Amino acid sequence: MKRKPKIISSDATVPKKHHWAMGLLVSMEDPQYKVKEDDKVTVIKDKYPKAQYHYLIIPKADIPSLWHIKKENEDLLIHMHCVAEDLTRQHKESEFLIGYHAVPSMQRLHLHVISTDFNSPCLKTKYHWNSFTTPFFLHSTDICNQLREKGELKKLKSEESAQHLSIPLKCHKCPTTPKNMPDLKRHLLAHFSGRNNLFDP
Repeated sequence: MKRKPKIISSDATVPKKHHWAMGLLVSMEDPQYKVKEDDKVTVIKDKYPKAQYHYLIIPKADIPSLWHIKKENEDLLIHMHCVAEDLTRQHKESEFLIGYHAVPSMQRLHLHVISTDFNSPCLKTKYHWNSFTTPFFLHSTDICNQLREKGELKKLKSEESAQHLSIPLKCHKCPTTPKNMPDLKRHLLAHFSGRNNLFDP
């Protein structure tokens, strides 16, 4: 029986604080994960990183998800993007993606800053991979531009989101279509073999 990707509606009832989906609020206060903060945001390391560098930028304002963003939050999103770019400049040897998941699994709004090596033992499934390498991943610049120009954000339909997560594996650097995740991770090492790999494939 084919496994379906787990899609959590952003319109669902907000879970209680001890629920796993609220884990970001706990990590925001944990010195083990906290990287930096200012008056608007906290930056943490992802607890289960999907690449060598994987950060989350979380607003201190209580905004459940991207789909609760309004026009008046435009300055906050721009600030989050600027903080993300500052993070990438600390790792000039790496390329990064900056953006949001179309259907986030964790409560509060959070911006992913992730290196494109995707070299991590926590990257385990096709859905992990596709959540960063298909239109399921909404690039921060596109989101900021859309909010500025339209005054609101256009939400992906749940069917579209599920389709993006379910498509066959494809390398984000070349046309290769690996048959499974171990094959993909071996292939990725060929692209990044000139760099220092912190994790085993």
